[in-house]
Amino acid sequence: MKRKILLAILTIAASFIAVYVVYAQEGAQSYPTDDQVNAVAKKLYCPVCPNTPLDVCETKACQDWRAQIRDQLAKGWNEEQIIAYFVAQYGERVLGEPQRKGFTSMVWVLPLISIILGLVIVWQVLRSWKSRPSSQAAPVRAVPQVPADVQALVEKELREID
Repeated sequence: MKRKILLAILTIAASFIAVYVVYAQEGAQSYPTDDQVNAVAKKLYCPVCPNTPLDVCETKACQDWRAQIRDQLAKGWNEEQIIAYFVAQYGERVLGEPQRKGFTSMVWVLPLISIILGLVIVWQVLRSWKSRPSSQAAPVRAVPQVPADVQALVEKELREID
């Protein structure tokens, strides 16, 4: 009787081990981690909340989007395909940073142009200050002289006040 119970326990244990080994071998397609999902979600913005990245927003819509990103990653989609999908569905307003083509390229070019223009203006001003001769310095205004009789009257009145 003990032998039959031991044999039954060993058979059950062997079947669990076999199932575990087969399951581990089928697990080649791993489910994406939260870090992988957030790496994509960080590049998208919430459709409901203004100026809120998808990876930190806690609305129901964002939770659904992150779940959709997780499913797409599990199906083998890459980051560019997922972002292109959301842009096709919701427009460019969902992008964390504008695409670098067409009219939106001005977002990337204008700051550079502004910095260069500012540096040129500063350089021109400094050059004009350096080249200005010292004789062109602002003239010193002469202090007007007070007539002696007026000055004597003011001093007399000041002595009377004391």
